[in-house]
Amino acid sequence: MTAGITERLASLSAKIVQQRSSIETEEATKNAFVMPFISLVLGYDVFNPNEVVPEFTADVGIKKGEKIDYAIVKDDNVQILIECKNIGAPLDINHASQLFRYFAVAHARIAVLTNGDEYQFFTDLDAPNKMDEKPFLVMTVSDLDSTVIPELKKLTKDVFDLDSIINAAEELKYVGELKRILAAQFAHPDADWIRFLTARVYEGPITQRVRDQFSGLVEKATEQFLNDRVNDRLKAALGGQSTTTDNTSVSSSDASEHVAEAAIELADEAAVNNGIETTLEEIEGYQIVRAIACSEIAPDRIFQRDTKSYFGVLLDDNNRRPLARLRFNSSQKYIGLFDADKNETREPIDTLDEIYKFADQLRATVHYYD
Repeated sequence: MTAGITERLASLSAKIVQQRSSIETEEATKNAFVMPFISLVLGYDVFNPNEVVPEFTADVGIKKGEKIDYAIVKDDNVQILIECKNIGAPLDINHASQLFRYFAVAHARIAVLTNGDEYQFFTDLDAPNKMDEKPFLVMTVSDLDSTVIPELKKLTKDVFDLDSIINAAEELKYVGELKRILAAQFAHPDADWIRFLTARVYEGPITQRVRDQFSGLVEKATEQFLNDRVNDRLKAALGGQSTTTDNTSVSSSDASEHVAEAAIELADEAAVNNGIETTLEEIEGYQIVRAIACSEIAPDRIFQRDTKSYFGVLLDDNNRRPLARLRFNSSQKYIGLFDADKNETREPIDTLDEIYKFADQLRATVHYYD
């Protein structure tokens, strides 16, 4: 089931990338993106009012006749409420007033705020029957984080598991917030973060001069820390050239090729301002390849690595196990496919959907290594 939902999300992601520029209204957003999400991803019949109720109405106090965009019914109870905004519209708590009002009245435990691409999932962790102000799960279909897929699966029709997702919601909420904070601090450290780190390495009074000095030092240390992590990967590749991860022998020529390729790509990755820019199109292509390969192996064995000349999809994060190479840097796009001897054949494609034509070859490549 996980592989199925992954593939369907990848397909919807490609649809969003291709069509979002032509969607101008909230109604069009619902028809083009939200209804397919409910139907194809979650598995509910959008044309069956016993499963999906559009324009759901439940009178709230003096507020009469207000409607929520969709209510999903499971086991004869409203379980999920969905409020939609126009594609690209920012989502924040100010856009969720109707969800707040309907949450307790409808006795739903899950509320969803979406613009057709980003989905924010809420429950009632802070107070019973009152929707939280912060989501416990945030997902962007066009930039999918694979770690959210197992949680999303719990809301699908076939395996609906409300208790499980509610039990996991608190951890998901705080882990998600911590990841976003860490990412922001690594990109642009704020005064509190600088002060926190400075106090652990500087023993004197933290004056304005010290704060100014350490502001630059923290940024430099962060950059060097990230580069060191990449260099550690390079050292591991250089030190492990005689064997593969499954302890099978590797010829000296294969090992040299492996180390040289790893050195070039990792050095590129570590360089500052190296010109590598991972595009949304490359991410979408990766998601499609990953979705296809997931029918044969676990998703957590599939990795991505961008270089200046191509975007690589790897098995076990191992350069000697390429699954595909996405060559999207020119007007003509190509997907690089590999045979049993790891010879690459470049196939031209015009749209990302054409990757599915090579599904059998991609699945065969997986078995060359396993």
